[in-house]
Amino acid sequence: MGLFGMLLAFSAVVPPTTFAHDIAPILYRQCVSCHRPGGVAPFSLIAYQDAAKRAKLIADVTAKRFMPPWLPSEPHFLHERKLTAAEIETLARWASEGAPQGNPAATPKPPSFPDGWQLGKPDLEAEVRAPFQIPAEGQDVYQCFVIPNVTPNARYLRAVDVRPGNPKVVHHALLFQDLTGTARKRDTGSGYPCFGTPGFLPARGLAGWTPGSLPYQTPAGIPETLHAHADLVLQVHYHPSGKPERDQSRVALYFTNEKPSRRGMDIPLESHRIDIPPGDRAYKVTDHFTIPVDVDVIAINPHAHYICKEMYGYAVLPDGSRRTLIRIPNWDFNWQQLYVYATPIRLPADTQVQMEFTYDNSTANPRNPNSPPKRVVFGPGSLDEMAGLHLTVAPVRESDADELSQALWGKMIRSTRQK
Repeated sequence: MGLFGMLLAFSAVVPPTTFAHDIAPILYRQCVSCHRPGGVAPFSLIAYQDAAKRAKLIADVTAKRFMPPWLPSEPHFLHERKLTAAEIETLARWASEGAPQGNPAATPKPPSFPDGWQLGKPDLEAEVRAPFQIPAEGQDVYQCFVIPNVTPNARYLRAVDVRPGNPKVVHHALLFQDLTGTARKRDTGSGYPCFGTPGFLPARGLAGWTPGSLPYQTPAGIPETLHAHADLVLQVHYHPSGKPERDQSRVALYFTNEKPSRRGMDIPLESHRIDIPPGDRAYKVTDHFTIPVDVDVIAINPHAHYICKEMYGYAVLPDGSRRTLIRIPNWDFNWQQLYVYATPIRLPADTQVQMEFTYDNSTANPRNPNSPPKRVVFGPGSLDEMAGLHLTVAPVRESDADELSQALWGKMIRSTRQK
């Protein structure tokens, strides 16, 4: 058999890549939570006709890993929105073959999405006090809304859900608990601007919402405490849609009577020593903390602004070995979120946790908001920068919680003196 004959024989046994057999399972698992009728994405990918006419676009944005939006390269987290190299190659091959449909009857059933709260009827449902008006055009808006005095008595949270009132303009939302009353004083009824942080300390996050996200459920034995008379503060990132819009977002709280058997605590790694010259492509800031007791790391929350390029959080164990806590090779402020580990990471006493953030303040950084680049310093403004990596941990032994709390207090005092 000649070469031409062998190619014909090979093509005869390799089936084409089809929507029904190959593409629909990928889109239904990783894309249609946003790309569906009524979803936050601008078009649906459930029907073959809708996906086929965008086959090249799908291949392009997935090859660049622009979609689906998932920043960490490691380690493994819950609810990851990322495609394997094989899946990306399959989408590219489908586009190059002309996006064939295959047998319509073989197309899997699309996933269903509940109209109500994803976890059912909440124990307490709260809403932002007044609708917020989003202009048709202009820069993105970051607004904080206070829901005051949520409960007269302390309660334990087993789950939290956030639902945008208008998902067309809500890019993401973060929910905080404020015990200081600071946010309440700033919100006279329609919220207050809050780019970067909600404007009070401590700013302990409760949950968040990003397109396609699932409700946050606390680990077994570590429910979150919602303190008596605490205020909920919802920080919402809006992007104009081209016409005037309004939003009134809501939150759902699910309680449990089970008292915590372990205490969830926040380890903040951060740096205020940010002064980045224009043109600097690899400006680094670091911070570290030695954990005095055994802990389980449950979740991690990175934060920076526009010109941060790479994020690396890791643990140096007492034996000198290193374990990655998070690595983001291409940070994008527009897709920030809290990441929950698929399995909590156990760290022994005397482990040092470290962060290393790298900033690119050059013209080579497509996300640099300044052209030409300008000096960038630490600050809460949109053109300033920040560096924060928050670890949610729980001491393995509840009796160790006070020792960890005292060590964290010492770190905070030292950090305050260095500012």
